[in-house]
Amino acid sequence: MPNLPDLFGAPPEYPPRSIWQRACSGCGACCAAPDIAALGKPLGVACTHLGAGCRCQIYTERPQVCRSYQPDWVCGEVSALPTLAARVERFLEIYGLDSSGES
Repeated sequence: MPNLPDLFGAPPEYPPRSIWQRACSGCGACCAAPDIAALGKPLGVACTHLGAGCRCQIYTERPQVCRSYQPDWVCGEVSALPTLAARVERFLEIYGLDSSGES
């Protein structure tokens, strides 16, 4: 078996993540923070298909970019935050992105 990188291991400048948070938490940050060109979704804006409980309303028809997304340490970093807005803010901060168009 090849030695694969640990997608849930935090980069050196961040504290280690919990060994228990190793999968998608359903927090919705990946559907709200990054831009998704295939859906015409801008950076920092929740996808129009993100429904109640942060669930995708077009899950079976979602574009390939969404299907290809793999949870990683960022999920553990943002999922514990209490609101989608707080999760999006932290997600953008981690990646050094600014949804106002500045960076």
